[in-house]
Amino acid sequence: MTNPIIGFIGLGLMGSNMAECLLSNGFKLNVMGRNKEAVAAVTARGATGVSTPKELAEASDIIMLCVTTSEVVESLIYGDDGILAGVKEGAVVIDYGTSIPESTRKIGSDLAAKGAGMLDAPLGRTPAHAKDGLLNIMAAGDKETFEKVKPVLDVQGENVFYLGALGAGHVTKLINNFMGMTTVCAMSQAFAVADRAGIEKSQLFDIMSAGPSNSPFMQFCKKYAVDDISDLGFSIANANKDIAYFVQMVEDMGTRAQIAEGTASNLQAALDSGMGDKNVPEIFDYFKKLDK
Repeated sequence: MTNPIIGFIGLGLMGSNMAECLLSNGFKLNVMGRNKEAVAAVTARGATGVSTPKELAEASDIIMLCVTTSEVVESLIYGDDGILAGVKEGAVVIDYGTSIPESTRKIGSDLAAKGAGMLDAPLGRTPAHAKDGLLNIMAAGDKETFEKVKPVLDVQGENVFYLGALGAGHVTKLINNFMGMTTVCAMSQAFAVADRAGIEKSQLFDIMSAGPSNSPFMQFCKKYAVDDISDLGFSIANANKDIAYFVQMVEDMGTRAQIAEGTASNLQAALDSGMGDKNVPEIFDYFKKLDK
């Protein structure tokens, strides 16, 4: 694509910074989102606001989605004024969120029937990286479609990985998040048990971090459990959603992920206790107060 017009839906913290990066690099942008202040900020910089996903699709060559759940993605695709109703032949839809792979594959098939392509391209790193075009992007889909939009992906990401057939990006992201969130839950509970046992948490950290358990996730957990600093920037509600998707994905494969089920149970319990907006290492507080 030469000078593609980009449609962007989902102007949360990550999406707003991604949109800013695209504008800074000279791309024409159509945008919509629930956060009216975010939409106003992006349009003030030169983007064009639109009212419906259909209108956005009709006016865009690449349609980027940075939203929270598969359910939201499906509503944007299949609604009466949805993307599928307005997508142009040759256009490409990119889902940057963390979605259910089976849903992604169905959407890709339905877009292909209209002559449009799709990539699932979940993200790594932070909104600050998004603003500077330094994201990690785990892209999957038809190789020709990937190559078509790769120059734009290279603007947004420092590391752009091609993972194969559509859905592989979301599978990889869910595995990655299963590992990360399970690690955070396990380490947070370790600190909570130490606290109940009267063990000095900072000394426990010194011992564990001197061995192979040391990791960036341990550092995040220590910051909260020991230093009372919460800076992972990923909520319990989001982690709960991602682990539930992982469990569903594994069930769709005809097997079980019992460790993930345990992580899911703890995250759901913390969510039910009103901690959904807290960063994941703050689940330490839930474990610390947990009774039989």
